[in-house]
Amino acid sequence: MKRRTFLLSGAALACVGGLYALKPSTSQALAEDEVFEITHSQQEWRTLLSPDQFAVLREKATERPFTSALLNEKREGTYNCADCVLPLYASNTKFDSGTGWPSFYDSLPDAVGTRRDFALFLPRTEVHCRRCGGHLGHIFNDGPPPTGLRYCINGVAMTFAPQA
Repeated sequence: MKRRTFLLSGAALACVGGLYALKPSTSQALAEDEVFEITHSQQEWRTLLSPDQFAVLREKATERPFTSALLNEKREGTYNCADCVLPLYASNTKFDSGTGWPSFYDSLPDAVGTRRDFALFLPRTEVHCRRCGGHLGHIFNDGPPPTGLRYCINGVAMTFAPQA
């Protein structure tokens, strides 16, 4: 076998393998069809949410970095889903990631769900509200201890309830 043939064959095999690895599995594809406790029609969501909230929570848009009022929120309290008011994150898990979005190293128990996201071709882990399915943001493995996770969350997807 010639060297050129060997290299081209290896490159083709790597490309096919890479594309297969990026293909969503059946269980990941089914996650899009999850049934949530709180559901509304698209028109009802549009009525309940601001245009920016609808774009992020229902259409999986991303708010511009450094624009969220919650980015610099320092008070003790709870960050809740803007769709259904489910408590999602405690203020003591928030940290400044420097990314321009509110970031947390952990979520509250039974608050969020995840699914694979291929919107930017490379796989990411999307975070959504486990009760209404609203898109919140993504999880990355570059956060601080104790979890090492960074929940990078759109501020417009949440509301803040200060501790009384």
